[in-house]
Amino acid sequence: MSDRKEFRDLASPERAREAIDSLDLEPEPETVSLEDARGRVLAERVDAGIDVPGFDRASLDGYALRARDTFGADEADPVALDLVGSVHAGEEPGVDVETGEAVEISTGAVMPPGADAMVMVEETDESGDQVLVRTSVAPGDNVMLAGADIAAGERALGPGTRLTAREIGLLSALGVDEVPVRGTPRVGIISTGDELVRPGGDLHSERGQIYDVNSYTVASAVEEAGGEAVTYPHAGDDYDEMERILTTAADECDLVLSSGSTSASAVDVIYQVIEDQGELLLHGVAVKPGKPMLVGRLADSAYVGLPGYPVSALTIFRTFVAPAVRDAAGRPEPRTATVSGRMARRERYQEGRLRYMPVGLVTAGPKDQRGGNGDTVGADGNGETLVYPVDKGSGATTSLVEADGVVAVDPDTDYLAEGEPVTVELFSPDVRPPSLFGVGEDDPLFSRLLDDLSNPRYLSLGSREGLRRLRDGTPDAAVTAGPVERDVDAEPLGEWTREWGLIVPTGDPDGVDGLADLVDRDLRFVNRTTDSGLRTSLGEAVAALAEERGADRRELVDAIDGFELAVRAHESPARKVAAGGADAGVGLRASAEKLGLGFVPLGEQRVRVHGNPDRTEKVGVTELITALDRVPDLAADLPGYRSANEESR
Repeated sequence: MSDRKEFRDLASPERAREAIDSLDLEPEPETVSLEDARGRVLAERVDAGIDVPGFDRASLDGYALRARDTFGADEADPVALDLVGSVHAGEEPGVDVETGEAVEISTGAVMPPGADAMVMVEETDESGDQVLVRTSVAPGDNVMLAGADIAAGERALGPGTRLTAREIGLLSALGVDEVPVRGTPRVGIISTGDELVRPGGDLHSERGQIYDVNSYTVASAVEEAGGEAVTYPHAGDDYDEMERILTTAADECDLVLSSGSTSASAVDVIYQVIEDQGELLLHGVAVKPGKPMLVGRLADSAYVGLPGYPVSALTIFRTFVAPAVRDAAGRPEPRTATVSGRMARRERYQEGRLRYMPVGLVTAGPKDQRGGNGDTVGADGNGETLVYPVDKGSGATTSLVEADGVVAVDPDTDYLAEGEPVTVELFSPDVRPPSLFGVGEDDPLFSRLLDDLSNPRYLSLGSREGLRRLRDGTPDAAVTAGPVERDVDAEPLGEWTREWGLIVPTGDPDGVDGLADLVDRDLRFVNRTTDSGLRTSLGEAVAALAEERGADRRELVDAIDGFELAVRAHESPARKVAAGGADAGVGLRASAEKLGLGFVPLGEQRVRVHGNPDRTEKVGVTELITALDRVPDLAADLPGYRSANEESR
């Protein structure tokens, strides 16, 4: 039996943070040009080397003069001064101002010698070679003295200052053309596993290959935290290859992040490389998702091993690694937002680890809902925000976009009760709950309707699950297809029909005429999941055939090769047929024609949109009602679809 690295002593989350904090991620400071300085962090104090402004300058258009010459002047008794010249911005004065004289001057121009004040043009009148001043001014009035903005030797900006447009403006005024800044930590990113293929490459699903998600999602998260992401070729599960790529990244980067190959498996070798080439500080953290986490040192670089599943990898990075990257880059903690809500349904949890549970938000009415720090997080709630778990499993990448934040669940928690208050830490202060939250049947016409809404979220969970959740009061709307239970209080919003049947290869080479062929012949079939309306309609058709033959329905089901082979989306059976994986599949005429396949009709399904009766005034629901006016036009463009208006004619 081969040796296996076990998770015997899982570190606490606090111990994991301490281990990462002990790693030195901070790079050496560097000097960059002012053009490249935006967003960087000053490494040293910058003092003013010159006065700003470097001369006494006029604040307004008007006349430079000696203040004492205007004493006593007013509207009724103006003072007449001889006009002896003019000075414009950007030129050196060519005249001195003596007693009883004035010089015309432009905003920003150098004050001429002898003048100690100026009067705005609106308070004067010209009369030949003289100017009549109708107000009195004091020395320094309307003049910005040299160094009034910032004087030479003064502290301009301190270390740790993040350089934005304002700070760069000040540095420009000081004549600074390059600045010392904190170095950007270089973070090497390595996805591991023989099954990975980079997006854009040829994917062979029959070999178990999957596209590399983590190289791109983790690199984006590193950049958001202030680091410089460097992606490396993915590493297979061979020790020598893993060692070569890891040590190369360690030589070139301040921190190396790998994802995958960290679980307790005989084929996982990263921990062996770390132990052989560096130091392994911990292996395994008592947190979900993300238990298989490594922290250590590799050569002169820090190392953190992330889990392989994208949701787990990003959760661990965001929770443990991002703060260290921000600290190394001199970035402040990001502005976070939280929102309080109540659990939409009961959620069990008995694993004894801290859990970061991905959740979605849905608001219950037309008013504002604000986060715990005052940030508006929803444009249509009534003070009640419902929180529902979004957990398709750690391997589901769609959880990344279907969740709005996380709820931290204590290790001692057995379950969260329906209606229990919880605090959601949003993934970003910019997160907004969806304008409309819908669940139910996967339907191509409804997908097109959603394009008309401002910020919808729709979960294709099937007709039965859609109605169940609507019965629980969580979604704003549910979509069903085919025969479904009707014991739910719902507002009918719209409906149409779609033709369904058997999808077969182009030209129907097996000569499939109907459902009986699946029962009587040796044909490979692919079905939909039990929550699907298509599966329900097919089940009723099988029951009708059984009654017609005087047979038991179960006998017919058992006779269909693949009846229990279920796929989740409306096009999935068609695509399996197109790929040669089945001789027939249940589906829609629209799917068959889209993919150029044959179609054997079995009937029509009624598709209904049900509204939550408590949300009819919600903005997203009213948007949906408006969008439903387009059903006749959309149905006309989809093969096998008919609107309710067409049915009534």
